[in-house]
Amino acid sequence: MKKVSCRLIGAACMLAAASTSVAAETLEEVLASTYSSNPTLLARRARLRSTDEGVPQALSNWRPTVSLTGSAGRGSYDNNTLTKYSMARSPRTEALTVTQPLFRGGRTLAATAQAENTVLSERAQLAVTEQTILLAATTAYLNVVRDEAVLRLSVNNEQVLRRQFEATEERFKVGELTRTDVSQAEARLAKATADRVAAEGNLQSSRANYVNNVGRPPEALVTPAAPPALPANLGDVTSLALAANPSVVSADYTHAAAKDNIDQIWGELLPTVSVSADISRGLQTATMDSSYTNREVLLNVSVPLYESGSVYSRVRASKHTAGQRRIEADQARRDAIETGTKAWETLQAARAQANSYQSQIKASELALAGVREESKVGSRTILDVLNAEQELFDARVNLVKAQRDVLAAAYQVKSALGQMTAQGLNLPVEVYDPTKHYDDVRGQWFGNGIDNDKGYE
Repeated sequence: MKKVSCRLIGAACMLAAASTSVAAETLEEVLASTYSSNPTLLARRARLRSTDEGVPQALSNWRPTVSLTGSAGRGSYDNNTLTKYSMARSPRTEALTVTQPLFRGGRTLAATAQAENTVLSERAQLAVTEQTILLAATTAYLNVVRDEAVLRLSVNNEQVLRRQFEATEERFKVGELTRTDVSQAEARLAKATADRVAAEGNLQSSRANYVNNVGRPPEALVTPAAPPALPANLGDVTSLALAANPSVVSADYTHAAAKDNIDQIWGELLPTVSVSADISRGLQTATMDSSYTNREVLLNVSVPLYESGSVYSRVRASKHTAGQRRIEADQARRDAIETGTKAWETLQAARAQANSYQSQIKASELALAGVREESKVGSRTILDVLNAEQELFDARVNLVKAQRDVLAAAYQVKSALGQMTAQGLNLPVEVYDPTKHYDDVRGQWFGNGIDNDKGYE
C-alpha cells in the first residue's frame, strides 16, 4: 500500500513540476520552432533549390558555347626514299570556336516550360511537407496536453477512491458495512490505480512522439485556442480544398510538365539550326617556318530524316505519361474532397460530443452528490456511490479527449484547405521564400558555388 501511495505522490509531483517549474510553452511557439528547425522540412527546401537549377539548365540552350583548343609539340621526321632528308619540326595550333544555337525544334521553349512547371510542382510539395510537419507537431502537442489532463484526473480519481476505501474499512470495522462493500471499494481502487498507470504510460508515449516531431521535450504545455478563420460549412471546405490544397496544385503542375515533355521530345524530329564561328592558327618551326590562319563563319542546318523509330516511341510514351499525370490530378482532387469532408465531419462530431460530455458532467456531479447524501442515510449502497464516481470520472476523461479531438479536427480542416503553413497560421517566424533562390539562379551564366548565408535554409 505504501509503494502504491509513493507512486501516486510521484505522479502528482511530476504533473505539478511540469506546470510550475517553467513558463508555459504555447502551440504557436512550438510550431515556430518546428518550422525553423525540422530536418525533414529543411531537406525538402534543399530539394526545391536543386529543382530550381533545372530552369537555368534549360535556358542555357539559348546561349552560345565557346571552346578554345590548342596543341604544341616536337617531332623528328626522316625520309630515305629518293631524296634522303631529316628534319625536326615544332608544330603548334590554336583554335577558338563559338557556336550559337538558332533553332532547336522548339525544344528549348518546351524544356524551359517543363522546368518551370516542375519548380512550381515542387513548391507545392514543399507546402505539403510543411503542412505535414506542422500538423504532426500540433497533434503531438495536443496529445501531451490531453494525456497530462487525463493523468491529473486519474491521480485525483485514485485519491478519491483511496479515501473511499479507507472510509469503507472504518465503517466495516464498526459494523456499519459488510465485507462485500469493502471488496467493492477495493476493486474500484485497483481499477483506478490501473487507469492511472495506463495514463502515465500514454503520457510518456505522447512525450516521446512530441520529441520526435518537435525536437525537444515538452515543457508546461497549455491548451491552445481553436485556429481562426475556419469555413462556415462543408461546401466552403470542399471548394477551398479544390482551389488551394497543395497536393492538388502539385498534381496540376506535374501534369503541365508532362505535357511540356511531349513537345520537347517531338522537337527532336524537327530541324536544328545553329551558327558557328571559328578562327584557327597553326605554326610549324623547321628549316623553313610555315604558318597559317583560318577564319570562317558557318550556318549549320541538320534535318533528321529517320531516327530508327526511337524518338516516335518516346513521344508516344510521353503522351501516355501525360495521361497518367492527368488521371493522378483527378485523383488528387477526389482525395482533397475526401480529406476535407472527413476533417469537417470529425470536427462537427467532436464539437457535439464535447457539448454532450459537458452536460453529462453537470448531471453526474449532481447525481454523485445526491447518491452520497442518500448513502449516509442508508438508502444507497457503496456500490451506488462507486458507480456514480466512476461515471463522473469517465465523463471528465471523455470531455478532455473530445476537446482534444475538436482542436485536432480544426487543424486538420486547416490542412485540407492548404492553410496549415507558417503563413496561414501567422507564426512569428521569417517565412521561407522559395522564389528567392529561384530568382538568384534563373539568369546565372557563371559560377558553381552555393551561398546559404542568403537565408535559403
